[in-house]
Amino acid sequence: MADVATLNASVRDRVGKGSARAARRLGFVPAVIYGDKKDPLSIQIEKRELDKLLNKPGFFSHLIDLKVDGKSHRVLPRDLQQHPVSDFAWHVDFLRVSATSSLTVDVPVEFINEEESPGLRRGGVLNVVRYTVEVNCRADNIPEKLVVDLSGMDIGDSLHISAVTLPEGATPTIDDRDFTIATIAAPTTVADQAAEETAAAEEARAEAEADEEGEAEES
Repeated sequence: MADVATLNASVRDRVGKGSARAARRLGFVPAVIYGDKKDPLSIQIEKRELDKLLNKPGFFSHLIDLKVDGKSHRVLPRDLQQHPVSDFAWHVDFLRVSATSSLTVDVPVEFINEEESPGLRRGGVLNVVRYTVEVNCRADNIPEKLVVDLSGMDIGDSLHISAVTLPEGATPTIDDRDFTIATIAAPTTVADQAAEETAAAEEARAEAEADEEGEAEES
């Protein structure tokens, strides 16, 4: 399970665009806590403190204890709005959760043992199909990451979700097929050479066919 981070916040007395702009001018990021059959709570978070979490991987798969005026709220980040030019955090939505809450979470994928992959050692390229995998799990059992072992993988091999060990109770949201997470592709130079050889063969075949047609017409 991922560690639970702590973040301090304060209640926003007013809501609306004017209140949000005022909070940003003072170095805060407007946010809202919702869910768990309770009224939404408008808050503001110090931008510097929020940026520390945003700069770490897996922001949307980490539970957070939001301390709001002395009261703790266990939440999961659900949406992040960013400034269209600066990419600064502009607004955050947090979902209230309990230990037994069932959630859908995007979990980052980590690849290990690249040096143990014959395909990569021979110049192959790791082609990542999914950098995250969406899983269903309980709030108290969110995986920190999904580890994919590349040992023994050769050029042309594929890694599927069935090769990944998921925590107990966690299941991929895609359950109708053994979907691909990554493949080991041929080196670019080899692929280019093969394409050139194929193109040259097709051109030679076309020329031969043209010559045969010309000879037939002359006859």
